[in-house]
Amino acid sequence: MRRIASILLRSFLQGLILLSPIALTGYLLFTIFTSVDSLVPSMPRGIGFLAIIGTVTVIGYLGTRFFVGKWLFDSFAYLMSHTPGVKYIYSSIRDVVTSFVGDKKRFNEAVWVRVNENPEIWRIGFLTRDDMGNMGMAGKVAVYLPHAYAISGWVIVVDRANTKRVTNMTSGEAMKFAVSGGITTVDELEQENEKEN
Repeated sequence: MRRIASILLRSFLQGLILLSPIALTGYLLFTIFTSVDSLVPSMPRGIGFLAIIGTVTVIGYLGTRFFVGKWLFDSFAYLMSHTPGVKYIYSSIRDVVTSFVGDKKRFNEAVWVRVNENPEIWRIGFLTRDDMGNMGMAGKVAVYLPHAYAISGWVIVVDRANTKRVTNMTSGEAMKFAVSGGITTVDELEQENEKEN
């Protein structure tokens, strides 16, 4: 009887492991879809979502391709950046968004950082400032260290000598490695190496 209960419990846990990523991804996508779709009231389900996505796409195209559109958005950005009180909120959000997407991505130089010498401990992060001299920290660099299984992290300032570039991963793989707790990219790299050999 215990053996049957153990098999059933193990099978249930394996089912949770298999279904949880699918279910959570589906729930997240459904929540995003519902939230965006509800921004346009009095529309059939799905039409609001398409209208919002279409509008954002058109604005992105016009704001980067045509002089008038670019001038309008640059003027609006200038106004927001120089309005007392608003400028701190706007510039902070703009900097965070452009760090991850767009032409000015900042998390694109992955580095290993030595955070302890004895015993030697290294962490993976992203070089965000390669010269801290203008802040009175000559010879030091700023590195963003993402947390595993979270969208948060912190910035540390270390000697340049305590960093070295990540050479065998892209910045995307390095972020995946950090956020997954060191699981995802390692497995992928091992599979790629096995295929090459």
